[in-house]
Amino acid sequence: MRLKYLILGAGPAGLTFANKLKESGETSFLVLEKEEEAGGLCRSRDVGGFPFDIGGGHFLDVKRPLVNQYLFRFMPESEWKLYLRDSRIELSGGMVSHPIEANIWQMEILNQVAYLKSIAAAGCNTGKRMPVKFVDWIYWKLGEKIADDYMIPYNKKMFGEDLDKLGTYWLEKLPDVSFEQTLLSCLIKKACGTQPGHAQFYYPKKHGYGELWLRMADCIRNHIVYHTTITELDFDQMYVIDGCGNGYQAEKIIMTIPWTSINHFIGAPKYFVEDVKKLKHTSIQIDYDPHELYTDAQWIYYPDLHLPYHRVLVRKNFCPNSIGYWTETNLDRCNPADESSAFSYVNEYAYPLNTIEKPKIINEVLNFAGAKHVYGLGRWGEHEHFNSDVTVERALKLYEKITS
Repeated sequence: MRLKYLILGAGPAGLTFANKLKESGETSFLVLEKEEEAGGLCRSRDVGGFPFDIGGGHFLDVKRPLVNQYLFRFMPESEWKLYLRDSRIELSGGMVSHPIEANIWQMEILNQVAYLKSIAAAGCNTGKRMPVKFVDWIYWKLGEKIADDYMIPYNKKMFGEDLDKLGTYWLEKLPDVSFEQTLLSCLIKKACGTQPGHAQFYYPKKHGYGELWLRMADCIRNHIVYHTTITELDFDQMYVIDGCGNGYQAEKIIMTIPWTSINHFIGAPKYFVEDVKKLKHTSIQIDYDPHELYTDAQWIYYPDLHLPYHRVLVRKNFCPNSIGYWTETNLDRCNPADESSAFSYVNEYAYPLNTIEKPKIINEVLNFAGAKHVYGLGRWGEHEHFNSDVTVERALKLYEKITS
């Protein structure tokens, strides 16, 4: 049987696209998911009687109200609580709110002076051209002190030691705070400038974030096949094969799983296969610790290279009445012999890496695939570090584009 639509992956992207098909009355579609349940990186587990988000920290941003209105159809707004973001950075044993360049006013006065002098001397404030490499951009944008104390060590912990492989085209995700705004924040003792994502966010009152996606999956339960790992994609026959040798054919294929997770492409030119091999990502391990952290912050960044993890999520500050916290650690920094964690989960595919050559690579991949009616969608289909709300928005737009 040849389906109209075959959706690879039941994360936020695949679930949104599939539900739009169902709502339109379409019945000829199937979602293939390798895990035992839906949700992708947004899945949750019950640990100690409270939610544990196995993909790290995932929240529903407020910036896209149309996306939220759509998602509230599956999990009503009354089941969510709205939070003001409180995220912090640990520096030399103290805490400063994130982003650091908007909050150095929280430091003691001599440190404020040192940071202000460093930022004033940064390349963006002295007329130098913006560099193309990530490390150079950090010094150019934020100055030596923020670069050395925070940004360089933190990003090495998160993305790996070789930061020179990263480009600068993706940095609109980062807060944008000018020197003038930093100086003003020190004078008025209040953060100035563009704030980071999730400045306000929703989180379920009684569940983990994964509950939303389970409900979306339940709406299309007769159209999902679990425990199905795709190993081969045939562009000529519009056909995929799973690890058990089962085949599925469709008129259109929605690709939300990592391109690099597929072993064999048929009908693809050599450059496409080579491009896919060049796409890079990082893996992370999430560990739960039941001990209490006495802070009001929902998450904390740790640039200290002596600590393996780069981020901590304090779950009592967004999961009411819960205890403990979980850490997020680049898998390359984890100690396999460390069994101190009360619960651990490894995500092989956590963050797409924004390498210098990636825009050209992914553009070639998506252009060839799209011409064959195979559409890359979401964090992995488009190899972009999209948050879940962005992924849902892109799924809604793709649905309108290819079904109209």
